[in-house]
Amino acid sequence: MPTWQWVLVGLGLTLVLYAVFIGVLLVAGRRTDARALATFIPDCLILFRGLVRDPRVPTSRKLLLVALIAYLAMPFDLVPDFIPVAGQLDDAIIVVLVLRALVRTGGPELVREHWRGPHRSLEVILRVAWGGSTSNP
Repeated sequence: MPTWQWVLVGLGLTLVLYAVFIGVLLVAGRRTDARALATFIPDCLILFRGLVRDPRVPTSRKLLLVALIAYLAMPFDLVPDFIPVAGQLDDAIIVVLVLRALVRTGGPELVREHWRGPHRSLEVILRVAWGGSTSNP
């Protein structure tokens, strides 16, 4: 099978697993968690757009964000997406590293200001990117 077909299969499997997980949360009565998971990627894109436009974010960090978005949009990765778990894990690790650089530059308040999604999702992002407590002083 050609590489592009493997990429499509991997993308399809990822979307199916994503939808199944959201469905499981809905069936379990966890509507809020299902909504948070369903809107997580669009919320992150809105966050990235806001950070790229923010004059307080240094140009070097904006370039990191643009490079991250380009990497995530490319059809090939360091670890191909059709490899279960590992294919998505490399993307997640790169996102965390870029967010960590952004949060450490501007602080959690800058990310909070641009986040439009559920508060619980934001706290998870900040905990992973900042490390430790992320509550307001």
